Amino acid sequence: MDIRHATAADRDAIRKIASDSMRSSYSMSPDTIDSAVSSWYGNDTLDTLLADDQRILLVAEDDDTLAGFTDAILHGSEQPGDLLWLHVHPDYRGRGISRQLLEETRARLVEAGASHLRGLVLADNSEGNSFYRHFGFEKIGERHIEIDGTRHVENVFQDIEPTGLTTLAVDDEIVYVADNETHRGTIAPFNTIYADPNRDERWAYYCTNCEQVAAAMDAMERIECSTCGNTRKPTRWDAAYL
Repeated sequence: MDIRHATAADRDAIRKIASDSMRSSYSMSPDTIDSAVSSWYGNDTLDTLLADDQRILLVAEDDDTLAGFTDAILHGSEQPGDLLWLHVHPDYRGRGISRQLLEETRARLVEAGASHLRGLVLADNSEGNSFYRHFGFEKIGERHIEIDGTRHVENVFQDIEPTGLTTLAVDDEIVYVADNETHRGTIAPFNTIYADPNRDERWAYYCTNCEQVAAAMDAMERIECSTCGNTRKPTRWDAAYL
């Protein structure tokens, strides 16, 4: 699954995904959904969004077929970034695509200067509300949105706990340095690097002395920075290291 920025060539697929996703998740009439999707993601509107530096539209692509997308907005440096819509086509649900889109959107917003992520979801979308709660977001308020002339309640979720993470670009990949996970080195501490913002997959280590990535050398997690020689001894001692 490839997560990338949307382009003008994706316009038809974005509308199709939004339409089918809303039909699956909401009890709105088909005419209401068609009107809303046309208003939000018509060709002219999408062209404007794609040219807007404050908007982030990401798509999830599987074998040249779009499976989902996110529509997010950056309000300014050190301000929260809002994930306005996260849509995954019903045929692709249950494969972890929503999570990948959430994580990548959060990373792009933070990289662009956002302080944290807020997620917006209609109150009557029980699956969407459960999704945010599952990933540690808490509801902090409500607001109203008008869809085809009808007023709807939209819940606002926020990832309120400090992540303690700094994004780092390595060979076109975004990884996450855990500033609050340090390991003593011979010259300076190392920080753990994760492949995802939920800290599920440890990726490598960050040498704070020379600001370079260092990998664990063996199963005992002895670390050596090849750039400056900073090292960390194994976490456990056994005969192999005495």
